[in-house]
Amino acid sequence: MMRTHGLPAVMGLSLLFLLASCGGISPKPTRTPVPNAPGRDFSMKLPAKTPTFTKKEELMKAEEESGPFEYRLGPGDIIGLKVWRRPELSEERLIVSPDGFIAAPRVGMISVVGKTPEEIKSAITKKLEILYINPEVTIQVHEFLNNKAYVLGNVNSPGMVRFTGRGSLLEGLSLAGGVPKDDRMTRCSIIRGSSQVIWIDLQDLLNNGNMSLNAPIRNNDIIYVPERANEMVYVMGEVKSPGAIQLHSGMSVLKAVMMAGGMSRKANGEKVFIIRQQEVNGSVVEVNLENLIEQADFSKNYTLMADDIVYVSPSGMAKFNYSIEDIMPALQIINLGTSAVNSVNSTIVIPAP
Repeated sequence: MMRTHGLPAVMGLSLLFLLASCGGISPKPTRTPVPNAPGRDFSMKLPAKTPTFTKKEELMKAEEESGPFEYRLGPGDIIGLKVWRRPELSEERLIVSPDGFIAAPRVGMISVVGKTPEEIKSAITKKLEILYINPEVTIQVHEFLNNKAYVLGNVNSPGMVRFTGRGSLLEGLSLAGGVPKDDRMTRCSIIRGSSQVIWIDLQDLLNNGNMSLNAPIRNNDIIYVPERANEMVYVMGEVKSPGAIQLHSGMSVLKAVMMAGGMSRKANGEKVFIIRQQEVNGSVVEVNLENLIEQADFSKNYTLMADDIVYVSPSGMAKFNYSIEDIMPALQIINLGTSAVNSVNSTIVIPAP
């Protein structure tokens, strides 16, 4: 007695092998890095500083052009006016009004907003010279309430800070309480006026002690510290917990994979790819994590940058499994049909010749 086999089973098996040959992302390493992309190449060291940071030479030049620091009065400041041997013309406390004026004896209302004490002295002297011979005027600032900046973003106490003298970036951050303990400052911007934005590399300033980046703060500057959580890397493919991971200083590809739960059983540890954005086109580099771990070869344990993509490839068997999973509903129908045919065929007896 001979039992016949249904054709659908053969077709289903052929379909499985066909689908096993396709499926899954397969990045291709770029042959050469994209030119003219500073700070974007792959390196074991920390990436080069992004060119958006203001260089110390540029800061020094800007300060030289602005000249020496001179305090300029504004609303709320309290000054003292003294005229030698003229007590009737002197005032111990004059408060600058919200619209920037003071009321001086025999002079009347005079605008002082945005002016230095020396400029106010000269203006009052000229008005008194009409009435008095060689008046000797002295201006003293008692309270510097207009020397301020606004510290916003990822700091413990955002808001307005005041400086008793010439303010600096570090002093402003300190007056705002610094950043939360569970975070690290990497960069900040100084927004000056309506058109100037200065980006400061705080890692270079704090970790390397590069005090040339401790920029002077002018009145009404805005210091903004962006959220560290904005810098992410993305781990995809055969890891246990794929998704976005917050970037930490000096994070390597191995650390990123481990923070994503490590490689799954279906992973091909010999083919791990890092995709890095480069202007329009990007660069892709291949990393053999198995070799890195087994032979302690850390030559390609590259340091990651913000927005890098780490892709862990599946093994050949994993791709085959994916193909099976993708057609499971069809397989059930094929198996059902094959079973029915075999069930019918099992009752058919082919007589011997």
